[in-house]
Amino acid sequence: MAKRKEKVEGAVLFDTYYSQIYQERWDSLKQALLVEKQPIAFTENLVKPYYLDEASVIAATALGVERNERVLDMCAAPGGKTLVLASFLKEGGTLVSNDRSADRRRRLKLVIAQHLKEDVQQRITVTAHDATRWSLHETQAYDRILLDAPCSSERHVLCDPKALSLWSAARPKHLAITQFAMLASALEAVKVGGHILYSTCSINPMENEAVIEKLFSRRKGRVACVPTETTLGEQKSYGSLIMPDVDEGKGPLYFCHLRRLS
Repeated sequence: MAKRKEKVEGAVLFDTYYSQIYQERWDSLKQALLVEKQPIAFTENLVKPYYLDEASVIAATALGVERNERVLDMCAAPGGKTLVLASFLKEGGTLVSNDRSADRRRRLKLVIAQHLKEDVQQRITVTAHDATRWSLHETQAYDRILLDAPCSSERHVLCDPKALSLWSAARPKHLAITQFAMLASALEAVKVGGHILYSTCSINPMENEAVIEKLFSRRKGRVACVPTETTLGEQKSYGSLIMPDVDEGKGPLYFCHLRRLS
């Protein structure tokens, strides 16, 4: 009986929380989130296709990797966005793909081994650092950084009864603190003039544009937004949010392209 009560409470709290954010839109958005994703086959410069959300391809592509650059994928597992970044690596370019979890790193290494040509694999290093503390061992080291930060992942929560039963409003608050720490660390790790692409698969403004707003407030004059050209997504105060209820099932995926100024 107690477990049943917890499940009901978690679902009600979740529904109430997000209906307050999205108001009359919530019902249609919730239904769109409950529909199973339809991944696309990404094949660019791969030895075999990798299936992922088209929104993830759009976000990773927006980082704009160029020739001879040193690139960091800060939270890389399971590896889809790493493959997108690797597909743009030219001769002289290198990629560090990081994940703190040993289990997720094993999956990441397998994805890299199965999908990339050997010469490209040789230019990728898999690491196990704490992304919130990256700047303690490397500063101004990368031309471009992708930070696909751990997030609430509401689509997963809604489709997983156990996750929904355990949900509380404290979770996005704690995640936002971690996300900001990772982003602040990324700002120190990227070179002056370098680029950061911050993304999440959350629909929560606290984990999206509010994290960027906090960076601008705490690091005044050191960072700027870079406009991104995409036909998908709705513009937020900072960055864009691709949503399944209006973007043909794609997403959710928030992303914001930043450039370090000083």
